[in-house]
Amino acid sequence: MILRRYMTQQVASTTALVLGFLVVMMLGGRLIRYFGIAAEGNLDISLLFTIIGYNLPYFLELILPLAFFIALMLVFGRLYVDQEMAVLNASGVSRGRLARLMIPLIIVFFICEAGLSIVGKPWGVRSSESIWQQQALSSAFDLIRPNEFISSGNYNLYVGSLSDDKTQLQDVILIQTEPDDTDDTMAQDDTADSLNMPDIPKSIVDTRSAVSKDTITLARRAEQVDTGDSGITQLDLFQGRRYEVGANSLKYNQVSFDRYRITLLESSNATVTEHNIETQAITPLWQIASGNVPGASMETIRAAQGEVGYRFALPWLMIIAPMLAVPLAQVRPRQGRWLRLFPAILLFVSCALGIISLKNAVAKGSVSVWSYAWLIVGFMMLALYLNWASRLQHRLRFRLDGKQAQNNSISSSVDGGQL
Repeated sequence: MILRRYMTQQVASTTALVLGFLVVMMLGGRLIRYFGIAAEGNLDISLLFTIIGYNLPYFLELILPLAFFIALMLVFGRLYVDQEMAVLNASGVSRGRLARLMIPLIIVFFICEAGLSIVGKPWGVRSSESIWQQQALSSAFDLIRPNEFISSGNYNLYVGSLSDDKTQLQDVILIQTEPDDTDDTMAQDDTADSLNMPDIPKSIVDTRSAVSKDTITLARRAEQVDTGDSGITQLDLFQGRRYEVGANSLKYNQVSFDRYRITLLESSNATVTEHNIETQAITPLWQIASGNVPGASMETIRAAQGEVGYRFALPWLMIIAPMLAVPLAQVRPRQGRWLRLFPAILLFVSCALGIISLKNAVAKGSVSVWSYAWLIVGFMMLALYLNWASRLQHRLRFRLDGKQAQNNSISSSVDGGQL
């Protein structure tokens, strides 16, 4: 009981220290980039740490397994260097039993990693993208000048005059370009792409080249609708006309209105595509991956399968970490516990990189989603071999030495009989 408490405390505290160090290193560069964007006026400084908080699960899902593995290497390496492992082995406590004492801690880290991968990161990325969308449109409205066109994404906006707070627009002309794969419903005609500003996630930006029709909306005045934090930005147009012009047709549709609400920017999760698959919750993502959602393209299904496999494969790094750390941390006297740390980290990182590469390979249809299972089983088999290799070699050497000694005794007895 005392030994379990000691090992759990040592590994948990070392994991916390390594995790804090890695988080500071990873977030340092991102903070500098965000400060640069805020200095350019493209980001509200009050939202800086909110965005950092939303992005924290994105970093932790890969940093936490690495921090846990490094902590195990440091703790077990110290046991070997300080000869504590030799004392424990002489007392009847093997290194395998010592690792099994940390099973409760491993289960806790496994649950934490599963929560980050399955729930935490998608929620954080989705919330962060919503803030970036609001900031992108706010930056666009800051660029509005009377009697000038501004262009962003798939829409062009002209304003004759505007109020000081830029919420009341006069003599508005809005030109929207819709792609080929957009339905002819009015709701989708009024949806525009988000703005392309630096450091916005790729799932927000939707690059489209093919054009099927343009929508030209003329209004005497317009007001920006307050939608709160819903991630949707809308305009109310008053006393105007709306034209739909086909790219390859001389016909057009005209509609007059007294009040007309359009959506300039809506949540990136309104329609599930292969570009915003990371922001989806696990339930709709599982339905798409299993093919139960009608109308989903094959690219979207493959991307969903890759994302599902990725989310469920990452927690297994918490199981592989102690299986690899226990044999790799073993050092001989006077070698030092840092000797095997760097090669061991490379081996563990290769497992994580394999899971990441399989995500792209499954999305492209190169391999099956079951490749995640084969990769995890392969690294577990390697870990078991590293754990049992020395014992198997020792037993094999003992048997060979026993047979050789037996043969020597037989030859000695035969020689003595001849004498």
